[in-house]
Amino acid sequence: MSSHELLYPDSRPWTRWWWFNIELRKEGIKAQLDWVKANGFGGVELAFVYPLPGQERGPDFLSPEWSSKVAFARRCCESLGLGCDFTFGTLWPFGGTFVSEADASQRFDGPSPQRLGRSWELPKEGRILNHLDRHAFLRYADRLGAALADALAPAAESEHSIPRSLDPSIPGSSALFCDSFEVETEGLWTTGLGERFQERFGYDVLPFMPKLDEHPDVRYDHRKLIADYILHEFYEPFTEYSHRHNSFTRVQCHGAPCDLLSAYAAADVPESEAILFDPEFSRIPASAAALSGKPVVSAEAFTCLYGWVPYPGPGPHQCEERLADLKLLADALFANGVNHVFWHGMPYQAQAQAQAGQEQADSRQLAANSRTPEAVSRKPKAVSRFYASVHVGPDSAFAAELPGFNAYMERVCGAMKLGRPYSEVAVYMPIEDQWMKGELPKEQQKSSARYYWEMHYLRPPAELAGRQPLWVSSPFLERARFEDGTLQVGDARFSLLYVDCEWLDGDGLAQILRLASGGLPVCLKRLPRHPGRVVDKREAKKYEQELEALTRQGSVTSELSVLMQEPPVVSGEDAPDFWCRTVDDELLFFFGHPASRGLSYPMEYGQSAKAGQTRRDVRFSLSGVEPFRLSLDFGCCESLLLRVSRTGRVERLDLGYAASLPH
Repeated sequence: MSSHELLYPDSRPWTRWWWFNIELRKEGIKAQLDWVKANGFGGVELAFVYPLPGQERGPDFLSPEWSSKVAFARRCCESLGLGCDFTFGTLWPFGGTFVSEADASQRFDGPSPQRLGRSWELPKEGRILNHLDRHAFLRYADRLGAALADALAPAAESEHSIPRSLDPSIPGSSALFCDSFEVETEGLWTTGLGERFQERFGYDVLPFMPKLDEHPDVRYDHRKLIADYILHEFYEPFTEYSHRHNSFTRVQCHGAPCDLLSAYAAADVPESEAILFDPEFSRIPASAAALSGKPVVSAEAFTCLYGWVPYPGPGPHQCEERLADLKLLADALFANGVNHVFWHGMPYQAQAQAQAGQEQADSRQLAANSRTPEAVSRKPKAVSRFYASVHVGPDSAFAAELPGFNAYMERVCGAMKLGRPYSEVAVYMPIEDQWMKGELPKEQQKSSARYYWEMHYLRPPAELAGRQPLWVSSPFLERARFEDGTLQVGDARFSLLYVDCEWLDGDGLAQILRLASGGLPVCLKRLPRHPGRVVDKREAKKYEQELEALTRQGSVTSELSVLMQEPPVVSGEDAPDFWCRTVDDELLFFFGHPASRGLSYPMEYGQSAKAGQTRRDVRFSLSGVEPFRLSLDFGCCESLLLRVSRTGRVERLDLGYAASLPH
């Protein structure tokens, strides 16, 4: 059993738990966790955020009193059979008043002016940590880790528990969480970067920095070096640190100017986000997990469902969310590789949780005795809320439906963790194309998207539909091998490599040539160019020679149909999105309701009303089996889970749930 199989051992959804800087009471902590347990959650992630107006402040951040309350919450979770993770800082990105000027984020022209807003420490605004310096990170981590030491300490072990403290190769049961990369990236710099740039690229970058966007080739080289810094000086040290401190990492890497596949793979659990990021973005962390052998792909789910409003909010229809809309989004995430859900999220309630829980029980009983809308809609009033989040708690608009929905997500996620991901095609992620570009057009920008390199709009080629393509990048091709007609990378298996990019770095070209020379079929849609500023003529000549050698390989062509004459595993007009896992000699398919396809930010309020009964006729094409057709019948807002044997036998597995459509 690998250590990663111990992470999130059951598939119940978790919720982010917004710990505001207010008075923390043990009875309130215990009451909320009792409610979490009773409503089908598997655990909580403590997120330490801003004070609430008119309420008494809580303990100082990282103080002994703060540490004591955090440790108390962890022990309560353990007593209830719940997990407990911790955001490794206060709000986002990493930073705080205790970050020194020497350890703070830098620009090429001096210290970064960015400060940490909406944190536990308000009205004080701390500096942003230098994410390009592992020594700065480790000093930050030592400060956080000391305050979390009691909370992270192994629980008293029963005769049935895993002796984690005796085996350092086994991570602890709690994750240290890192939210999306929200460091200001314009002119990003660190000590020694100029010298390293000169060594690597053969010229001085500093004269270009004031007007870097006027020189896309230089900007590319700068971004390539920054990407290496972020990976090796932040994401990798973060995971290394967690393993030394009885924990593991769960990380959202989106927003970071780096190879997202490598960054996600550096975490123990790569985490996506929706719907500020469209569900199809989740294929990137899901690909990273497959390439690096990580079985869990989580998602911060239901964020800013109907739109984002700056602090203090609220967002549109907050506290009025429709559960059928949430299910539509969850199914879109599952169809793009997510198999563990983190609700975003539940606010800490100082006193009201026990009372609200009782009122929720009373409301359920009333609803059972009377089917009138007034009876069903009676629910406790929200006491506090996080400004940009679906509201989770006894006072949720969907509280009565929550246990059933959580049980549904648990069943789907449990199935989607079995075996390994199925895929027919590895698609070279066009990172170079994105790094060579600047800002997105204004009409495509949103609160979570400004640059092309953030990959918001990256989608697999349409001609690969039904083949469950996964993204791949140069570092993974370097460790890949082609044997017995199969390209193997981590847990992923492919029949073909698909390359369609305007720019292709020399490292990537060399790996593609190596694999093609060994017989790997490569669909090369067009001839790429060398990105960045090439000052060494020998490098330019080598690139042209390797590109010519690649085109001469007999296994390389621009026509996909020449290389893949077999139809995709699933095909059909308007076929629904799906995710597939290989489990022993069977395939396990999850099909989201067709209305969950192509969801985009923001969702319409009541969008699930479009998810009525429908049918899709599809064809399954499995290796060694005569292709066969099957009608997929979807009930209202319903998804399907199918087990398909290699002999063509199909079994529909009961998910036991379909959300009610809004009226």
